[in-house]
Formats: sequence, C-alpha cells, structure tokens
Amino acid sequence: MTNVNRVKSKIYNLKTLQDVVGKWKKNGEKVVFSNGCFDIVHRGHIEILAQSADLGSKLIVGINSDESVKNLKGTSRPIINEESRAILIASLSFIDAVVLFNEATPFNLIKTLKPNVLAKGGDYSLSSIVGRDIVEANGGEVKLIPFITGYSSTGVIDKIKKLK
Repeated sequence: MTNVNRVKSKIYNLKTLQDVVGKWKKNGEKVVFSNGCFDIVHRGHIEILAQSADLGSKLIVGINSDESVKNLKGTSRPIINEESRAILIASLSFIDAVVLFNEATPFNLIKTLKPNVLAKGGDYSLSSIVGRDIVEANGGEVKLIPFITGYSSTGVIDKIKKLK
C-alpha cells in the first residue's frame, strides 16, 4: 500500500467507523475522541491531538465539514477544503481514524461511537463540552488538554491579513 493510500485509509464514514470502533473495543483498545475544524493546522492543534492520543490506544478525530465550518465561522471559511483537512489530519502517525461531520457539533458522532475518552483543548470548560454526558454515562471520562496560548487559526488568518 502506498503512503498516500495508507493516509486515505484512515478516513471513514460514520457507519464504517462504528464497526471499526466496535472491533477495537472488543480487542480491549481504549478509544479517544477529539474534534475540530482544523482549518489552518498549527502547533496548538498538533500538541492537543498528540496529547489526546496519549490518553488511550486509538485516537479518532472528528472534523467539521466545509458546510459546518461555514455555518460556524462565516462565509469566508474554511480556507482549506474538508478533503484536504481530512488528509492532513489523517497523515499524523498518532491518529487512527478521521471522520467528517456536517452538524455544528460532534454530538451524533459521540453518541454513535461512544468513546472511552473525550478530549478537548483547555480553552473549553468541562461543562461546555458537547457529548460529555454521553461519555460519562457510558463509564468514560472527559479530559481537558492544556491550551497553548498564541496559537489559533483565526490568529494566523488575522496575521496574514495584516501583511497585505
């Protein structure tokens, strides 16, 4: 298998991923889930995702679709299309699966996949994390990864605008 095909093989639709997660759990894997837009990937994303991967044996990353990003961040976003964002995130060696979602939040993904751990960046509060109730009701845990100040996609975009 070529490296490009190996990367693309980590990108799933929800139904297929649900089956894969079932097999992982049956084999005793600890499944971690995190999500984001990942419009312009930066150091903060990488560190949060890498630390999320350390919380279990399999890491799933939910990525907002182009439609979802547009609805959340405005008509000028995303900068990078969903297929490219999915390939970029899937290329990270510590990520086992990537799945796109059209909704504003990953609630349906979390409800379907029932990860053992739900990880988000420290710019969130535990009470504001979507899907927390589902994960905890299924015996899982929710973890906040320390936020790295000074790194955001919006910050990068604003910096580029100032250069013009």
